[in-house]
Amino acid sequence: MLIKTREDRRTRIKYRIRKRVRGTEPRPRLTVFRSTAHIYVQVVDDTTGRTVASASSLEPSVKGGLAAQEKGGNIAGAKAIGRAIATRLLEKGVKRVVFDRNGFLYHGRVKAVADAAREAGLEF
Repeated sequence: MLIKTREDRRTRIKYRIRKRVRGTEPRPRLTVFRSTAHIYVQVVDDTTGRTVASASSLEPSVKGGLAAQEKGGNIAGAKAIGRAIATRLLEKGVKRVVFDRNGFLYHGRVKAVADAAREAGLEF
């Protein structure tokens, strides 16, 4: 695979990560996708291919609870998404997850989601 763009590079890293990271029923995979304006989080059980829970900065329930400075494109908004996904998982009885950074660097908004989910009670 030739790397011509940043997206090609991220896809290559993503495949390298996904070779090792698998989500199971007791410990599903928490995957993060970030665009320039929004952030999306999804928790997937790879054995059945089922999405356990999801959250994004576009959802009205999450978007309405954000302060004026919190948006999907900044760290404050990413922390809010991390807290939202953690509360949804804890309601479903899932306490442990495997974190999948989806080819993005563990830095900035991706790290903020992970740290906020840990603070809200998830283990990974």
